Amino acid sequence: MDDRYGTDVLAAGWRTQFQRTLERVPAERDLVVEVADDGFCGAVTDARSGTVELEDRHGRRRVFPLGPGFLVDGADVVLVPPAPKAPAGPSRTASGSFAVEDARARVARPSRILVEGRHDAELVEKVWGDDLRVEGVVVEYLQGVDLLADLLDDEPPTADRRYGVLVDHLVPGSKESRIADAISRGPHGAHVRIVGHPYIDVWQCVTPRALGIAAWPEVPRGIEFKVGVCRALGWPAEDQADIARAWKRILGRVSSYRDLEPSFLGRVEELIDYVTA
Repeated sequence: MDDRYGTDVLAAGWRTQFQRTLERVPAERDLVVEVADDGFCGAVTDARSGTVELEDRHGRRRVFPLGPGFLVDGADVVLVPPAPKAPAGPSRTASGSFAVEDARARVARPSRILVEGRHDAELVEKVWGDDLRVEGVVVEYLQGVDLLADLLDDEPPTADRRYGVLVDHLVPGSKESRIADAISRGPHGAHVRIVGHPYIDVWQCVTPRALGIAAWPEVPRGIEFKVGVCRALGWPAEDQADIARAWKRILGRVSSYRDLEPSFLGRVEELIDYVTA
């Protein structure tokens, strides 16, 4: 005779025996996923740190936590991190260079690279940090190109202690361009190389594509650039803490040299060559 109540009501697993097991799907790049809660549908562009980024057909990007709550081909699934892929060949650093396995950081060279501010230094470190440690190159920031001449007077460069300097907004007629020309013609010019990118601020050296925006906002004269950018993008900009959080948000979108503008990439590579030659 059938026992419709089962043989043991206290047996293990009675709570879950009728629950449906959802398929676990790796969040591989370009997988098309729909969010069950609000219907947002897009292709996977990134999956890391417990989150997945989706981009819809209009180019809008949103980030969601991995786990349940997604549909693939109309079926409920659990999104999980993609399996790490075994490298097909020698691994590369974020700058695109071949990685040197098990390399210890080299003792710092006398020559060094100077940048204008903390954000410049952090961006260079994120993309070229591995290369710079192998080469023994230190990156220092000036807190403004206006202080460059005083630094060179205090610690003069020589043939064995050269300075490579990266400057924002190095375009004809700019203040930065006038300072660079004066130093190049001065007593320290033989052992200093000053290069720069055309953007007002290093923030713009990150490509709009990496941030999921069409273009960097145009900031009117008279408004501090970073504040204007934050306001245009709808980010808080009340104090320096807001600006710092905005920069961390931007820097977090950079994973390799592909997320940077070519005019910035070329100048950094040029300075690394100069101080390591």
